[in-house]
Amino acid sequence: MVDWDHCQNKLGVSFRHQSLLEQAFVHSSYCNENLDFARPSNERLEFLGDAVLNFVATEKLYKELPELPEGELTEIRASLVCRDTLAELASSLELGHWLLLGRGEELSGGRVKASNLANAMEALIGALYLDQGLGKARRFILKQFRPGLERIRTGKTMPNYKALVQEFIQGQKRPTPVYRLVEATGPDHSKQFTAEILVEGEALGRGMGSSKKVAESQAARAAWEKLRCSHG
Repeated sequence: MVDWDHCQNKLGVSFRHQSLLEQAFVHSSYCNENLDFARPSNERLEFLGDAVLNFVATEKLYKELPELPEGELTEIRASLVCRDTLAELASSLELGHWLLLGRGEELSGGRVKASNLANAMEALIGALYLDQGLGKARRFILKQFRPGLERIRTGKTMPNYKALVQEFIQGQKRPTPVYRLVEATGPDHSKQFTAEILVEGEALGRGMGSSKKVAESQAARAAWEKLRCSHG
């Protein structure tokens, strides 16, 4: 049996309707293998939580960064609430511990899968919104995202273009992007690297930088801008 009181203590929340909290952790595989289970999966809550999260993040960034244009705000928001960030936050809250999974999903490492953790995070936000309204959901979201928001506010972070591109490509059911070092020029103490990002052999972007990591990030940025333009 899941100790839902322990779960709420860990999360720092107290649900009026515990059924909503429980539903936030029900993976579809559990429902598929337990046909008499009373609750639906967390997919609808995830849908709602995604919308609430995006609204709260948009509102916060709009107020905190009045000098930035819409395009940059869109990129920062997308990076802030991307799957990798959500999964990292969910992991820090140990959300995987409370997931209800089918046997196959359990055996395949479902409790630590980034997609499951990110979905649970969004479902939890959706459940909290339904249970206690936007104000409580907003406070929970801002508390969890405070470190990332602070880095953005102080200019110490940039959008994670590699994560943005990967999430976009995976959403199209295409293979994970790969990066290729094209060339490295200059003396050892001042090399310049050029990298490309490829999907199914197609080069989506090219970037340059003082390290492979920077070059890959710039290639991902070029790809992201191309994808944004081509998909409106």
